[in-house]
Amino acid sequence: MEKFVIHGGKPLVGEVEISGAKNAAVAILPATILAGGKCVIENLPNISDVSASVDILSAMGAHVRVINKHTLEIDTAHITATSVPNELSRQMRASYYFLGALLGRFGKATVAMPGGCNLGPRPIDQHLKAFVALGAKDSVEYGMISVESDSLRGEDVFFDTVSVGATINAMLAAVMAEGQTVLENVAKEPHIVDVANFLNMMGADVRGAGTDVIKIRGVKQMHGCTYSIIPDQIEAGSYMVAATITGGNVLIKNVIPKHLEPITSKLEKAGATVEEFDDSLRVYRTGDLEPLNIKTMPHPGFPTDMQPLMTVLLTLAKGTSIITEGIWENRFRYVDELTRMGANIQVDGRVAVIEGVQELLPAPMRAADLRAGAALVVAALAADGVSEVDEICHIERGYEDIVEKLRGLGADIKRVEKPAGVLRQAAL
Repeated sequence: MEKFVIHGGKPLVGEVEISGAKNAAVAILPATILAGGKCVIENLPNISDVSASVDILSAMGAHVRVINKHTLEIDTAHITATSVPNELSRQMRASYYFLGALLGRFGKATVAMPGGCNLGPRPIDQHLKAFVALGAKDSVEYGMISVESDSLRGEDVFFDTVSVGATINAMLAAVMAEGQTVLENVAKEPHIVDVANFLNMMGADVRGAGTDVIKIRGVKQMHGCTYSIIPDQIEAGSYMVAATITGGNVLIKNVIPKHLEPITSKLEKAGATVEEFDDSLRVYRTGDLEPLNIKTMPHPGFPTDMQPLMTVLLTLAKGTSIITEGIWENRFRYVDELTRMGANIQVDGRVAVIEGVQELLPAPMRAADLRAGAALVVAALAADGVSEVDEICHIERGYEDIVEKLRGLGADIKRVEKPAGVLRQAAL
C-alpha cells in the first residue's frame, strides 16, 4: 500500500509529454484478437489497465513481446480460448471488449461482469442488444456473461442510449459478420475513431466513426498491422486544469488540440489562457478564476471524466458554479474529500453547487476512483501545505508516471509506503 504526499501551493511551470490514450488502448488490445496474427501497437500508455489487458491476452494464449516501454508486438494466431479468466477480467471495466473481439473471431465468448471504478451501475444491455441483433445468443450465469453464434450476420442496430462501450463492442463483433451492419445513435469520442482506424488497418471496412452512424461491411479475414494510439485527451485535460488552478504556465506536448476543444472552451471561460500549436498547447493563468455552469455529455460535449477535475478548479472560483453529471450516477462521491480541504460544495443527486472559497487547505484524502483520485492530486497541488492521497492504485490505472511528470513541472510530490497495519481514521 502506497500513498502520495504532496506539498502544494506552488505554480506548475515547464513541459509535460502526454501518453497514449487509455480508453483507446484498452479497446485496441482486445481487438488484436481479430487479426489472428502479429500486431505492433505503439504509443501504449504504461498504466495498470494496459498491463491487465496484456495479462488477459497472455493467459488466453497470445504471444506478447515487449519492444520498448510503449510498444508491444502481440501475436494472437495461437489463441484458442474463448473465456477470459474471471479474476483478470474483474480488474477492469474494459474487459468486456473481449466479448466483441472473441465473438467476432470465434463465434463465442465468456467474460465476467465488468469491474473498474464504482461510478454506479454499468449495464451492458446495449452491448448485448447489438450482439443479439447480429445473430448471437446471450446468457448470464454466476456473474459471467456468455455470447455465442453459429454465424454472425450484418444488421441495423439503433442504440437506446449513447454508449462508448457498446459502440466499440458492436464494431468488434461486426467486422467479420456476413453483410453490412449499420450502427445508429453511436458514441463519437476520439477513441471510437481510433479503434475504427485500427480495425481498418487490419483489413476491416468501417466507415462513419465520429458521426452518428457507423457502417461496417463484413470481411472474411483480418490481418496484423502496426498502429500508433492517439494521445490521451483526459490526461492532457488533467494537466491543463493543474496548470490553471496553480496559476502556472505549462506546455502540454503530444496532444491533438481538436480533441481538447470542449475542455479548452471551459477553461478559457474560467480564466485560463490556452495557446494552440500543431501538436501541443500552452496553458497559463494570471487573473482570477471565474465560475461556470457545466453539464457532462457524450462527445463533443464536456467529458464526464473531466468532471471531478473541473469541480476542484471551481472550488476556488469567485462565485457560484453548477455542475450537472449527465453520464454516471455516483460521480460525486469524492466531494466529501474536498470538504476536508474547506471546499463549499452541496450535492443533490447528479447536481453539485459549488460556492468558491478563498483557498483550499491541506488534508489527508482517499481516492475513490481513477478521475476522482487525479482531482484530489490537483486539489493538493493547489493547497498551501502537506496533503496525502491514499488508494493511489486507482490513479495509476490511467496516469503514466504521474509523480515524475508533476516533479518535472516543479511539484513537490512523492510516493510513500504506508506503514503496515495503519488504518485511516474515519474522523480524519
